[in-house]
Amino acid sequence: MYLQAEQFYHVYNIGNNKHQLFFNRANYIYFLEFVRKHVSPCCEIINYCLMPNHFHFLISTTEYSAEPMRLGSLTTNRLSNAFRIVLSSYAKGVNVQQKRKNVLFKPKTIAKSLEESGANYAETCFHYIHQNPLKAGLVKKLEDWEFCSFRDYAKLRNGTLCNQELANQFIDFDKDNFLKESYQMIPDEKLKYIF
Repeated sequence: MYLQAEQFYHVYNIGNNKHQLFFNRANYIYFLEFVRKHVSPCCEIINYCLMPNHFHFLISTTEYSAEPMRLGSLTTNRLSNAFRIVLSSYAKGVNVQQKRKNVLFKPKTIAKSLEESGANYAETCFHYIHQNPLKAGLVKKLEDWEFCSFRDYAKLRNGTLCNQELANQFIDFDKDNFLKESYQMIPDEKLKYIF
């Protein structure tokens, strides 16, 4: 992932051949523990959603996120390496649990800069990420999906993974009307800028 400091990115990956990544509640928690340990120190996580076969994060990079580092003969950055560690560690554990040897994730995690278009696509991405379980038919209400930061922003849980203060500063959503805004469907023409 190529990254610049002080920017918003939509970071996502999917199961190889769109295969399932998370098989039970413990898998989701296990993945988030790796994220907290490795990714969180490298950036500001604004929001996230883990789905059965993919994940989304909206992050804000720091100078540390984009800091170059060497891995053998390769040069990468701190945040890319953190996601590499999370995905490889998680895959090892799940492959043992599921008695499988296949590649779990697609080889490249995507980090799409939301700064390029000039519009506030961080807000679009923020709501899109939270709407994933509803659009996929996994729940009837956003509040019902546990593996998403929506509950934290809706004040239904006291999650600490996301930097809500930063989100309040830079993402143009109305805290008083958060639930109403969250359910508003996003036009397709806006979605093309977040992928």
